[in-house]
Amino acid sequence: MQEEIYDVVIVGAGIAGLSAALYTSRQRMSTLVVSKDLGGQLNLTQLIENYPAISADTGLGLASKVEAQAKKFGAKFIYGEEINGLRKEGDIFILKGLKGEYKARTVILAFGKSPRELKVPGENELKGKGVSYCAICDAAFFKDVPAAVVGEGDPGLDAVELLGKYAKPTYYISRSFQLAGEPDLVNSVLSNKNIQLFLGYRVLEIKGNSKVQGIVIENLKTKEVKELQVEGVIIEMGYVLNTDFLKGLIKLNDKGEIIVDDLARTSMEGVFAAGDITQVPYKQAVIAAADGVKAALSAYNYLRSKQGLPPVNVDWKAEKKKTVVSFRL
Repeated sequence: MQEEIYDVVIVGAGIAGLSAALYTSRQRMSTLVVSKDLGGQLNLTQLIENYPAISADTGLGLASKVEAQAKKFGAKFIYGEEINGLRKEGDIFILKGLKGEYKARTVILAFGKSPRELKVPGENELKGKGVSYCAICDAAFFKDVPAAVVGEGDPGLDAVELLGKYAKPTYYISRSFQLAGEPDLVNSVLSNKNIQLFLGYRVLEIKGNSKVQGIVIENLKTKEVKELQVEGVIIEMGYVLNTDFLKGLIKLNDKGEIIVDDLARTSMEGVFAAGDITQVPYKQAVIAAADGVKAALSAYNYLRSKQGLPPVNVDWKAEKKKTVVSFRL
């Protein structure tokens, strides 16, 4: 367990979590962001044209800009981590992850939808060791080595098109028996001789010790089993809600979404939520960003209340160190 107790731990580095981190760090709250990746579902967007003041950018580009702003004010980030447990001991929250535990005085849940997993042997053990859920983030790490994409639809095709520019060879594994997607994207994948297609296959196992060394696949029709020697597996199967670990702790709706009030407060005091993980409709980046800011300011006011201070409800400014000048009379 990390010994440092943060003012806030933010789970998720999509636009909601990043916006929350920008505001908590500006208010001089010690801030830790824990996430599987940078950008979350923004990484599915190649072009953003409807975000205020942004004429055109990629999803990852926008996320990177907000991350840099948050880091400027002192926010810390841990990637390749997945939170799967939450408990409270006294006034301190303990968040349990795959790599360790983290302590906080407040928590902001902003992990949106999580990448859909294969649920096969070796996947969990090799996360961050060659198993990735973000082609945009990690494709370049597999330059000139064999790697595979396991995917469906446009997300899978986008991923293999990108990986095909780096990995040699690039394998595409899909349960579908045909490529389905935008014509230009399909043609781009088919024309790349570096990409080898395994359509109508499912993954049985990801093999490796300290890192990925191979992937075992099975033909859905013939039941023939093959093992491909790869150093990376990028899984692009879409996104799902993953809030099961919160059941019994925080109120969820029948979709598994976290129920929040108009100040981003959950049913558990000191825990806030924002973005696609909540019941708030209109799942748009600009709305998620605004909700992340609300969660941040609510967390700040919650800590003030614990110190016996009144809430701040006027114009918000970044907290700065006060300068005191003494005059001798």
